[in-house]
Amino acid sequence: MTITKHEQILQYIESLPVGEKISVRQIAKEMGVSEGTAYRAIKDAETKGYVSTIERVGTIRIEQKKKENIERLTYAEVVNIVDGQVLGGKEGLHKTLNKFVIGAMKLEAMMRYTGAGNLLIVGNRTKAHELALEAGAGVLITGGFDTEEHVKKLADERQLPIISTSYDTFTVATMINRAIYDQLIKKEIVLVEDILTPFEKTAYLYVTDQVERWYELNRETKHSRFPVIDQQLKVQGIVTAKDVMGYERDVLIEKVMTKHPITVSGKTSVASASHMMVWEGIEVLPVVDEYDRLQGIISRQDVLKALQMVQRQPQVGETIDDIVTNQFLTETVDGVFRCNITPQMTNHLGTLSYGVFTTIVTEAATRALRLHKRGDLVVENITIYFIKPVQIDSVIDIKPKLLEIGRKFGKVDVEVFNEGTLVGKALMMCQLLERQ
Repeated sequence: MTITKHEQILQYIESLPVGEKISVRQIAKEMGVSEGTAYRAIKDAETKGYVSTIERVGTIRIEQKKKENIERLTYAEVVNIVDGQVLGGKEGLHKTLNKFVIGAMKLEAMMRYTGAGNLLIVGNRTKAHELALEAGAGVLITGGFDTEEHVKKLADERQLPIISTSYDTFTVATMINRAIYDQLIKKEIVLVEDILTPFEKTAYLYVTDQVERWYELNRETKHSRFPVIDQQLKVQGIVTAKDVMGYERDVLIEKVMTKHPITVSGKTSVASASHMMVWEGIEVLPVVDEYDRLQGIISRQDVLKALQMVQRQPQVGETIDDIVTNQFLTETVDGVFRCNITPQMTNHLGTLSYGVFTTIVTEAATRALRLHKRGDLVVENITIYFIKPVQIDSVIDIKPKLLEIGRKFGKVDVEVFNEGTLVGKALMMCQLLERQ
């Protein structure tokens, strides 16, 4: 198996100890590649979460976050969120912090709440900076202030970052909360890479194998579907019990396999993979990298388990769709939905935004379809007519009407009224996905 220079660099970066500093020049020299190649690989490593780049400090190896710890930030991430400058303790930037303390109280009270692994957010109070570092906490100085040299030295000794930002304490707290909130929303979106059976544990066949090998794997694993790869580990096909039926044992797998199978990448959402599997009637999906090399597989069972896990998540962020659908009031007797137009749902003119209007009609149509058919659905196309603007603090009535419903699709007509006046209309076509 040959691996590219790009991958060699990524593997090298991954093997470095957490906290190690790297540079384009150093990687280029170490790996015998051009600086351009080294730069691209470092950027890719940053996207994958292996490293973090901080202005005036450089690029450092950080620990990849597990999905369950995503609401925790590293000191390096805080620097980037608040456009900070690192005054000392650069060696500790990769560390994860567990609590924020706002230093808006007397020194003794402040220290009672500040402990190891915390981040004290405080203004120009040198003694507080010093005591926090001694307690094992990092320090974020607001208002653009500096600190004294002996404090910076202490930060270096303790390997605890002391960061300065030009923003005030309230703005900093808001920015950090926003960053954590965005990550919580991402936490809810489970990706294929979070649930796949990795390559080392995947049963696969080579294009040069014979049908006999399928029977061997079938006996060993009790599975009947296997990806087929070439010598470079690139996925060439998939083979099932149906494919090998009726063929002699010495026939090449290449002759019986289904070529050009549907594949997904690790960054595909599990929900998207689920839709593919249902639409195409697929039990197993090969997971590939950007070079089409096999990374592992996911099965329908894996997907269903993951979607159930998401529903049990205790703490998730709220998306725009959640904000909109939370405004839906109880459905009236005749199948009409009512919705309050809050300030968050309006545009710069103070009227209902087009994007929110689309979400409202989609949600009403979805609920109407679910009354008739259980399962998930995906909007295939939608035609919307905006007839009149809807003002802030209005209450609108949404009337979905089912035009047609089959086993695999549904058509819905939606009318939206404000105080009895028609303000919008939509025609929607949906694919229906039955729950397995």
